[in-house]
Amino acid sequence: MDPDAFRSTMSTLNFGNVMAAAARDYQKEMVAQGKGQTSSAANLEVDLDELMDDPELEKLHADRIAALKKEAEKREALKRKGHGEYREISEGDFLGEVTGTEKAICHFYHGEFYRCKIMDKHLKSLAPRFVDAKFIKLDAENAPFFVTKLAVKTLPCVILFRKGIAVDRVVGFQDLGNRDDFSTKALENLLIRKGIIDVKKDDPDNDDDDDNYGRRTIRSSVADGSDSE
Repeated sequence: MDPDAFRSTMSTLNFGNVMAAAARDYQKEMVAQGKGQTSSAANLEVDLDELMDDPELEKLHADRIAALKKEAEKREALKRKGHGEYREISEGDFLGEVTGTEKAICHFYHGEFYRCKIMDKHLKSLAPRFVDAKFIKLDAENAPFFVTKLAVKTLPCVILFRKGIAVDRVVGFQDLGNRDDFSTKALENLLIRKGIIDVKKDDPDNDDDDDNYGRRTIRSSVADGSDSE
């Protein structure tokens, strides 16, 4: 099981114990501070006990555990298919990789093209967070058949697949402000708009480092547009 999912599951399993302990601590604090009479403390104890025995809360607790277990099992199944990491594949593996899963994102790249390296950096950052989609890369020089078949003419070229069918693509940086210092968040939002990854509602937006990526390390050594094959 993924460590984060395991910790989340264990946290949920301990929810009842934590609530009970918190209730006892709160009751002691109220009594110690003299904020309630003995009768009030007794009423508080009864109310909290009733809260802990609430069948609706118990059902929510059980449903949450079941949902976490199902999500963990789904993530493990996807990881067995190569999801959760950004991997390089060969031309011979290409068809199996893109047809063997619901969603795949394939970066056709050239090892010497500067902008391909920038795209690599952002895709590598996104892959562990968006496990539902498979993130892969393919050296365009070593995949002439699919480069021709998919009409790849400008690099970097990121092609989006659903059940093995190419449904959209990101060509160069034209949809990313045509600038080298775009953030990972900008690419994430573009892929969300294209429908290949889903919004992460519970993830904090901590792309500050990415927003400053270009200003720190890129001084527009590629001043023209995207590289052409």
